[in-house]
Amino acid sequence: MSEETPGFDEKPEVPADGTPDDAAEPKAAASSKEEAAAPAGDSAAAQDVALLAQLDQARTALGERTADLQRLQAEYQNYRRRVERDRIAVKEIAVASLLTELLPTLDDIGRAREHGELVGGFKSVAESLETAAAKMGLQQFGKEGEPFDPTIHEALMHSYAPDVTEDTCVAILQPGYRIGERTIRPARVAVAEPQPGAAPKSEAAEAGSPSDPSDPSDKDADAADNG
Repeated sequence: MSEETPGFDEKPEVPADGTPDDAAEPKAAASSKEEAAAPAGDSAAAQDVALLAQLDQARTALGERTADLQRLQAEYQNYRRRVERDRIAVKEIAVASLLTELLPTLDDIGRAREHGELVGGFKSVAESLETAAAKMGLQQFGKEGEPFDPTIHEALMHSYAPDVTEDTCVAILQPGYRIGERTIRPARVAVAEPQPGAAPKSEAAEAGSPSDPSDPSDKDADAADNG
């Protein structure tokens, strides 16, 4: 057995790398903290990426929902316009049908007025009916002397006249009626055409002027002067 040498303390054992155990412990702790901090940083970055992906998805969904809403709003506006247009068309058709049924009565009133028979209570009722029809948009048209228009006139009689230069309504046999731009009955008229071979008014006036040597009146005046 070896005997301990008095006066010398026993030295602690030193690791092979020369670092005491007490100094190695803080390094180990720091290393463990770094290892713990590294996964935490990676986790935060992964969360940021996930949040950005969710944000992009939310923006895409918002754009799609906004486009759907705009499309639905446009369809609704078109539907409202279509319904309003159909409502107006149905109203116009109903009013036109009603007023068409009243046209014979209005014709009778017009004939009675022409013959002086629109008097007394009948006159008051007739005028009230005409006023109500006018308020509903009924308009009468057709006058003597206006050019013949086949889109609004119906020719019942035809003749030739030397004093017209185009097809002209010379008599209104039955007035026409319209509602706005819609004709519900054309005016029934007698039409006169220019006489075949007849010279227009302007040429006839020039032919009958005093400077024309063929004018009979000029010949008579010359004979009187010679006599």
